[in-house]
Amino acid sequence: MNEQKPNTSLGEAPVGSLMRQYAIPCIISLLVGALYNIVDQIFIANASYLGSYGNAANTVVFPLTVIALSIGVMIGDGCCAYVSLALGREQPQSAKKSVGNAVLMVLASSLVLTALYLLFADGIIAMFGGTVNAETNRLAKEYFFYITLGIPFYMFGQAMNPVIRADGSPRFAMASTLAGAVLNIILDPVFIYIFRWGMMGAAVATVLGQIVTAVLAVWYLLHMKLVRPGKRDFRLEFSLCRQCLLLGLTSFLSQISLVASMAAVNNMIRQYGALDPIFGQAQYAQIPMAVVGIVMKFFQIVISIVVGMAAGCIPIVGFNMGAGKQHRVRDLFTRLLLAEATVGAIALLIVEFLPHQLIVLFGAANESAYYTSFAVKSFRIYLCMVIFACVNKACFIFLQAMGKAIPSTILSMIREILFGVGLTVLLPMFFGLDGVLYSMPLSDLLTFLIALVLIANTYRELGKADIQDNAKVIPLRQLSHRRQAHAG
Repeated sequence: MNEQKPNTSLGEAPVGSLMRQYAIPCIISLLVGALYNIVDQIFIANASYLGSYGNAANTVVFPLTVIALSIGVMIGDGCCAYVSLALGREQPQSAKKSVGNAVLMVLASSLVLTALYLLFADGIIAMFGGTVNAETNRLAKEYFFYITLGIPFYMFGQAMNPVIRADGSPRFAMASTLAGAVLNIILDPVFIYIFRWGMMGAAVATVLGQIVTAVLAVWYLLHMKLVRPGKRDFRLEFSLCRQCLLLGLTSFLSQISLVASMAAVNNMIRQYGALDPIFGQAQYAQIPMAVVGIVMKFFQIVISIVVGMAAGCIPIVGFNMGAGKQHRVRDLFTRLLLAEATVGAIALLIVEFLPHQLIVLFGAANESAYYTSFAVKSFRIYLCMVIFACVNKACFIFLQAMGKAIPSTILSMIREILFGVGLTVLLPMFFGLDGVLYSMPLSDLLTFLIALVLIANTYRELGKADIQDNAKVIPLRQLSHRRQAHAG
């Protein structure tokens, strides 16, 4: 009886109310997750003994945490999509096995990644621009070491979050992430300002928060409502793992390709910043990297809202696709695209009209005028096509939820690798340091032109499926009426 209620709700409740029910907790969960790194950077930036050097170090390490996130969300989102599709097809045992396999996969992968990070720390930090100057390098190594120790907890919490949502508990998923982030916010000023632990303090506060989220996820796994796995479900089935990973591949590539883009950005900033008449000076060398990191953090907040809306819809999309109710999927797609474009429009107004207010949060009062002027320019150029970026992300995830992993993956790769890396390397050859800023909006614009084709095709396919369903229903109704007339 407990399994039927959520299933009936996903297939019959109004699409708008379902979207709010599932998307809002997901948005909050992702926003809270994003706050881990952003809060660290705010407190670091406003610590006079760290300042822009600490900010730059945070920017260097940030992509390395995204690598861990990419693996975690691939496993978690893939399992979430698989569970939703399985429940829509009334296959609860398959859903249970997928959860057990997801737990094993995230534990194994997190331990391997932690070991690799500890073994190759120096080379990895250098790869992501950590050699911009000696002080930035030192702080980056300190921050990275302690963040690495928390990788298993971070990945487990992030992977289980969408699984918890798929089990029909989006509020618990939100609360578990919120609990860890609140602890981080409380401990950051204590460790950085009172204990003066510097980058180590920021990292330790983050890791302790991640541990809390992971512990709450373990508790929930032992008390799941719909798909509580048994001991036998915790046995690796490679065919099942492959299906889950394929469904989560878009999430992985959208994150990991972002890492490639950030690595390109950091290195181009280091290379062309050294040629700039101002930022080529040793005392200002870290400013471009610190500033672009801040702009990316604001963008991460926007994308957390965007991805939260789309990812929150995964269980709804998966269930209705599995149940053959494409008309509901089409309605949801329309609502989602409009909502994502609205978020992008609001973000655009903020970065174009309030960049000074944004940069003040990140320690502008303690820095030179060059810091503020470059930050204002970066916000206005780098995010001028943020509306298209939001719609693109929605398209990636929605196609994934429909089971269309291949087109979703290809589009994501085109955005982050072909455009994100290619233009970041190419444009600075002609525009110098400003070319790095131009690469982001141009990438989003070109990707949107391609996404429009996929969006149109998706509407066409869903419309055809709806017509076919109606064509099947009408003869059945006619046959029923004839039987009733005959019986009369």
